[in-house]
Amino acid sequence: MSISGDQNNPYAQPQPNPYGQVPAPQNPVPTQQNPYAQQAIPPGQNGGYGYPAPGVPAPPIGPPAGAPVAVPGGAGRGPSGWLWAAGGVVAASAIWASVLFATGGFSSAPSPDLAGYAYTSDLCGDTSMAPFENAHYKTKVNTGTASKDANPQHSGAQLTSLDTMTCNVSFEQDGASTSAYSSTWLYNTATLHRKTDPTPEFADGYRSYEKQDTSVGYKVEAVPGIGDEAYLVTRKDEGGTSSSSYVILGVRDGWMTYQSTWSSYASSSGGGKQPTATEVATMLKTSATETLKRLRSER
Repeated sequence: MSISGDQNNPYAQPQPNPYGQVPAPQNPVPTQQNPYAQQAIPPGQNGGYGYPAPGVPAPPIGPPAGAPVAVPGGAGRGPSGWLWAAGGVVAASAIWASVLFATGGFSSAPSPDLAGYAYTSDLCGDTSMAPFENAHYKTKVNTGTASKDANPQHSGAQLTSLDTMTCNVSFEQDGASTSAYSSTWLYNTATLHRKTDPTPEFADGYRSYEKQDTSVGYKVEAVPGIGDEAYLVTRKDEGGTSSSSYVILGVRDGWMTYQSTWSSYASSSGGGKQPTATEVATMLKTSATETLKRLRSER
């Protein structure tokens, strides 16, 4: 029996392509394997509906061994590791900086140049008295019992920014009349500057004697050969019925400053001859040279 119409015969042979045979593609792209796809179950191990047959182990689920694992936020990838390393460096730097600040590692203050000098509680013990004794002066005998009447008198203090030392000596001249009034003092001070360099202001501190508005005139001159710099201040005497002198010697050696001051007065009836300002200046320079040497070598 024949069937009318053009019905598709499933049993018919395939018809040739009217356009001819299609050539195979050149350089075909290989199929990429999905590492996360579930592996197919080999034939004979399929238990139906995609499940393995009884007794057959199921294939592993998830990415194969060695495959990268995605972590939310990008953790575990290259840039994130660099961020963690950078953070560690910053934290370590912050800790080290805090230590330097606490210990003064970032301080711009210069270290004090004490030029070998050190603190002494008794400056009088290191003060050279020989130049004054050679000029016929001797330490005045103490007649009091109180500590304030001691002669010589010394004091000292150690502070954070500086150390201070003083020595005051009262002299009397050989052969001077006991009935006439006279007063001769030597005031010595030594200072170790531990925080501030005294250099910029040192010279002006003595030059100011010449510039001050006062009825008493002073002469200031540089003194070579003592410390880094030294200045001599001499009061100009105006004459009169008394004999007096006032001379200051200032020395700076590094951050150490030293000052020796001679102050004397004697009435005309005293009988003794007072030294001139030039003679006093020589005594002060000689004493200072030896005293500073002792302050360096004996510490």
